[in-house]
Amino acid sequence: MSLLDDLTTMRRGWHWQGPRPRSWPDMAEAVPDRASNLGWARAEPIRSLRWFVQHGLALPFTRLMANPRVEGEEWVRDLERPALLASNHVSHADTQLLLYALSDRVREKTVVAAAADYWYKRPWLGRVVSLWLNTFPFSRTGGPQAVLNSSSQLLKSGWNLLVYPEGTRSPDGRLQEFKPGVGHLATETRSPVIPMHVSGSHRIMPKGRRFPLPAPATIRIGKPLMPGRAESSRAFAGRVEKAVQALAQRTRDPEVVGTWIDTWRATRSPVSSED
Repeated sequence: MSLLDDLTTMRRGWHWQGPRPRSWPDMAEAVPDRASNLGWARAEPIRSLRWFVQHGLALPFTRLMANPRVEGEEWVRDLERPALLASNHVSHADTQLLLYALSDRVREKTVVAAAADYWYKRPWLGRVVSLWLNTFPFSRTGGPQAVLNSSSQLLKSGWNLLVYPEGTRSPDGRLQEFKPGVGHLATETRSPVIPMHVSGSHRIMPKGRRFPLPAPATIRIGKPLMPGRAESSRAFAGRVEKAVQALAQRTRDPEVVGTWIDTWRATRSPVSSED
């Protein structure tokens, strides 16, 4: 429908409950309802039910569809303190692949930040993903302070937080600029950030596809990073982005993947931050 057709529709008389011109954006609430953190999803018996869903369905299906290869799993084998897991994002398959790469203990204590305007637009869908993946609504349009408060509460309560600092799925597979929010959250809570990169998920479930297809995938994990005392949030977010980019390029840089001594220490004791 052209602009001339829209004007004709308006001239003839248009009502709020009638058909909307196609060139107009979709209707949305002027002030969206404030989403809760869905604490029920992190309490019993839901936690036990999720364990059965993951081990009985999600993890075997992920293994069958992608047979994921994990590099650097020692960094997420056992975490001494809550951490931010920061990864690239190209597909809806990313979250399940990243959860697959975690140990049972870490996965059990990991919450996934899910876009509130996408996953929680339909209440039933929000409940399903919260049950299945232990998500919480992460506002991409709200004020940074509100996002910081809800996220920091989870970290302070002992939960790890899986986030996608790009803010949305990459349209072409290339890493997009990281938002400063991950740096701000790490700086304010003094939480370590573990860089992660997943490749191959765009073949499993590219943007726009509703159903997954079999394809190999690889998850690479780097050593934990901590913001410097005088380092700004934006600068630290940039450092995390460079680490994820380096993992995408299969780097062996000790600053990103750690030395053999770092790896040895990580396999012997819980990891909390970089040396």
